[in-house]
Amino acid sequence: MRRKLPSTQALNCFEAAARHQSFTRAAQELNLTQGAVSRQVAVLEDFLGVPLFRRTQHGMVLTPAGTDYARHVRQRLDALERDAVELMGRRGQGDSLTLAAVPTFATRWLIPRLHGLAVEQPELLVHFETRTRPFLFTDTGIDAAIWAGTPQQLQQWAGTQATHLMDEDVLPVCSPRLLAGGAEVPPDALAHMPLLQQATRPEAWRQWFDAQGVDAPRAMAGPRYELFSMQAAAAISGLGVALMPTLLVQDELASGALVVACARPLKARRAYYLVQPQVAERPALAVFRAWVLRQSQTVPGVAV
Repeated sequence: MRRKLPSTQALNCFEAAARHQSFTRAAQELNLTQGAVSRQVAVLEDFLGVPLFRRTQHGMVLTPAGTDYARHVRQRLDALERDAVELMGRRGQGDSLTLAAVPTFATRWLIPRLHGLAVEQPELLVHFETRTRPFLFTDTGIDAAIWAGTPQQLQQWAGTQATHLMDEDVLPVCSPRLLAGGAEVPPDALAHMPLLQQATRPEAWRQWFDAQGVDAPRAMAGPRYELFSMQAAAAISGLGVALMPTLLVQDELASGALVVACARPLKARRAYYLVQPQVAERPALAVFRAWVLRQSQTVPGVAV
């Protein structure tokens, strides 16, 4: 059956014009004339039967339909470009996966272990994108995600299935400069120290203090950081105490750049999962899933 698709040239011109809000600047980017871009957009509007731009005193602006369509077109063109570059790089050989991952876990735990996967599966390429929150797989070219959260949060990620990799313990850590004589402090004393917050886990400190039976009115106060790597850097700099997953700061604890502020880990409220859409599993993903599951089963105990 013949597909009802507009030309890629028309889509490319529309996407550039929508992004720049200007036919002239789109033409400069695409090395075309302004008239050529305008004609391609007109062809697309005729094909769709929907106006994508409207004229104003200040030039051209997107219609509501054009704004929505531009977002989808941009995603599809990005995916087509990604696929073409990937195939060119592999020269048609082997297979590849695109994984979304929380950044600190990827850089500190997963990527250092990928050499073993490369030895086992030399034809498999693994690409990474950064994602810290759930997303719709249908809107991306992502095959799977390594994600940290609670079972309740996982249940709310519609259209997915998950493989449990490992539980996560969190522990208060800080620069040794913050501890008098390097001695650990009790939980009630910790409540009066500067606390570094994780933006995606705003209640983490409150949960930790609740588990210790300590009233901490300022448990949710303090500077917030989007990534655990930023929070670790802030703690090393002496800005405060960070509540960190222990598996992400093993090197810093071993080197002494960070020390345990209070040796009372909070056990396994969250876990790491390999999350994938509920569709037929690609062989490459099955290979990766089996490999990462083996790796997660060799995680050493918490070093405090």
